[in-house]
Amino acid sequence: MSNSLQSLTVAKFGGTSVANFEAMSRCAQIILDNNDIRLVAVSASAGVTNLLVKLGNESLSANERESVLQQIRNIQNSILNDLGRPQDLEQVIEQLLGQLAEVAAQDDVLTSTKLKDEILSFGERMSSQLFAAVMNKVANADVATSFDGRQVLKTDSTFGKAEPNLAVTKQHATDVLVPLLKEKVVITQGFIGQDSFGNTTTLGRGGSDYSAALFAEAVDAFALQIWTDVTGIYTTDPRITDKARPIGEISFNEAAEMATFGAKILHPATLIPAIRSGVKVFVGSSLEPNAGGTWISKEVSHKPAFRAVALRKDQTLITVTSPEMLHATGFLARVFAILAKHKLSIDLITTSEISVALTIDNPPNTPMADLTDACIRDLKDFCSVKVESDLALVAVIGNHIHSGQDGTGRISSIFRTVENDQLRLICHGASQHNVCFLVEQASAENIVRRIHDDLFAA
Repeated sequence: MSNSLQSLTVAKFGGTSVANFEAMSRCAQIILDNNDIRLVAVSASAGVTNLLVKLGNESLSANERESVLQQIRNIQNSILNDLGRPQDLEQVIEQLLGQLAEVAAQDDVLTSTKLKDEILSFGERMSSQLFAAVMNKVANADVATSFDGRQVLKTDSTFGKAEPNLAVTKQHATDVLVPLLKEKVVITQGFIGQDSFGNTTTLGRGGSDYSAALFAEAVDAFALQIWTDVTGIYTTDPRITDKARPIGEISFNEAAEMATFGAKILHPATLIPAIRSGVKVFVGSSLEPNAGGTWISKEVSHKPAFRAVALRKDQTLITVTSPEMLHATGFLARVFAILAKHKLSIDLITTSEISVALTIDNPPNTPMADLTDACIRDLKDFCSVKVESDLALVAVIGNHIHSGQDGTGRISSIFRTVENDQLRLICHGASQHNVCFLVEQASAENIVRRIHDDLFAA
């Protein structure tokens, strides 16, 4: 393999792409077919993260805990068996499984965000070891090595949603990682980092994409490839409608809007490092690597008025009300200070004379749920608070939606499409690139299908 780093490419493979030996072998071949791929970030094998979440978030008896650990061990053993159970690798995996069992058995695991992050890290730590071995087997040569990404990706101590320290990460990448890339393909972990005290941190839900982008930025990569189980980005989720169309190219702005408003193909934060550093991003399917995909870049040749319809489930609507807000200053500042304290980001917001309604992404079984509860308690100290759940966010995304001949008429059509639906909140005008609705989660997919048909089926 070439040791030139001129067109250095970072590749990231998701959980389904590294689910088992066969899947890992396909991904290994993708890397071997492209000499520019020198750094690879992998997720935990499919199913492992959900089991790790169970260990960190559910009150389990010793027998129940052992059952979960055995399920995790079975997934790793399946890959080990197909590798021929090399002794040194088997010892590494058994050591990691033993460490996981010790952490999961600690008394304060349900209340300690630090321990939860430690538990969640084991999926990527095991899959990266296994993937490096699979790649060497496929290549029939010693071409890949596993590398502990925590040596490079440094973060703060916000467990569950850590913020990267860009300057320190860049320095460690230059000193430690880049020299390795000239010798072998380096297999590292997505999703996890390390704080200044040596504690393991995680970057939150979807953090594998984000960390891959951070690695790409830190090593001055030319391109970042995100390999998943879908052939690129579509006009909507193909699982919702078979009329979804593939998108060959898309701008950073459009992709960022799609990621923010629920397109699961990319984590919203992924594009931030790419935009900063100018790294082009490719999204493709590891199941069909030759089927094409989507390129995301700063400039694209075609910017349609309507690009996609996105869906984001598990939304919580919080409405804060206080008569003191009327003709008063500082109320909104106080609300946002509390949101900032709990590090909660807002998707949509509307205001009236005495009320503020805002939406928070609040998936179940994550640290975010606990943060939201704590935030609501603080808000109730100075205003009344109403909380509504089981909601979903539908977003129509495009370019200059509110202007031009293409825009106004079609937006009217969108509103006609949803005129008989219960819309809990509407946002339009703050951005030229989207119009959003908050709807009941039970009817959300049907609404997406109808809007998509209106915009793209013709």
